[in-house]
Amino acid sequence: MRAQSRPAAGPGRRLGPIVPASSVSGTTLVMVIAIMTYLAGLTVGGVDLVRATADDWARDIVRETTIQIRPAEGRDMDASVARVSEIARGTRGVSEVRPYSKAETARLLEPWLGSGLSFDDLPIPRLVVLKLSDATQFDAVAMQAKLEREAPGATLDDHRRFLDRLVAMARTIVWLGVGVLALMLAATVLSVVFATRGAMAGNRDIVQVLHFVGARDGYIAGQFQRRFLRLGLKGGCAGGAAAIATFLTAGLMADQGVGTAAVDQVDALFGRFEVGASAYAGVLSIVLIIAALTSITSRVTVYRTLRAMG
Repeated sequence: MRAQSRPAAGPGRRLGPIVPASSVSGTTLVMVIAIMTYLAGLTVGGVDLVRATADDWARDIVRETTIQIRPAEGRDMDASVARVSEIARGTRGVSEVRPYSKAETARLLEPWLGSGLSFDDLPIPRLVVLKLSDATQFDAVAMQAKLEREAPGATLDDHRRFLDRLVAMARTIVWLGVGVLALMLAATVLSVVFATRGAMAGNRDIVQVLHFVGARDGYIAGQFQRRFLRLGLKGGCAGGAAAIATFLTAGLMADQGVGTAAVDQVDALFGRFEVGASAYAGVLSIVLIIAALTSITSRVTVYRTLRAMG
């Protein structure tokens, strides 16, 4: 039975660490952890950007609805647009009505059909966009029934189908991001396991001597745990700082490129590139989680290896 928890050192001597302060395996592990943390940070930022953009789209869609007027033989489109606009202005819950002219409607189709085309012979529907009030409830069913009675050919589109698809897409991306993070954390844990076993094998003689003089398993495991905790913090901080620097650089480049065709197209699809505070908090959380996993994994691995050594 072991009588002491830690081997005694001679007078005036300080017991050195079991695991060398610097080694090739330690440097390699720091690089692996830094890369994993960096990729995990980018994943957190990307998921946060998509989530924020989807929320913005959802808020805009909820506050807006569209009435579409289909052309038909003998139908006066201008008169139909005027009648639909009049009905919309008298509807509860509508704060603003904006009918699109024929030229404005044609411009909406230019990205797909190109410019310079004649739309006179094409059955292009006319649009009336309604801005909805936040204070008053809008009854879409009653509005559609009124349009069917008083404005034949006009249909109300509340964008519900698009909103459902948008929410489903955002949720899918979030879960994919969670899956990627889980895989990266698992890869980090495996890397720590192999690095700890390598360190144990490289210091096998020292560990056996410590056992012989009465060192407990907890003392030996604590030495490895502290060493790998420092490695995890070092690699995690490096990867996290690189991820945050990437966010800041991308935001700066987006601000400087405002007005260019590429940036305008990205803004039209995803909105303004802006990583929120939750993404930065997520990166910091990833750093702490990886450091904790590195520490706990090394301790568990040391205990299992010591039991196997007998």
